Amino acid sequence: MDCRVVVEAAIPVYDVETTDEAVRIAISKTGEMLNPDLNYVEIEMGARRSPAGEELPPAFVAADEALVALELEMDVFNVDGEEHASRIARKEIGQRLRNIPLKVLTVAELAADELEGKSPDEDGKGDGDDQR
Repeated sequence: MDCRVVVEAAIPVYDVETTDEAVRIAISKTGEMLNPDLNYVEIEMGARRSPAGEELPPAFVAADEALVALELEMDVFNVDGEEHASRIARKEIGQRLRNIPLKVLTVAELAADELEGKSPDEDGKGDGDDQR
């Protein structure tokens, strides 16, 4: 079974004035922490909503510091189930993003047509059970 896992990360950013600046810096900072080991993880702005359902910006800025919500998307191959895929993604991402809160948002099984041209050997993504 192969799965796509989306993990939300709360990235702290310092010395910023606007939410746009905070998001750009958070994406850059996260990319630096993940590369080159996890260069296949897609980084996007997170979607936040108020309790009333109103859409909020992905960053909260106060006193020139920000907390930015990012979504990290990763394909995990040869797993036993969705829970196994979730644990692997959290472990792989969490090892590189030390002291960053992570929350699994979604786990979806990949259809065969989404896997064309991809293999665990090509892009380095395995089942995560190997010891490093």
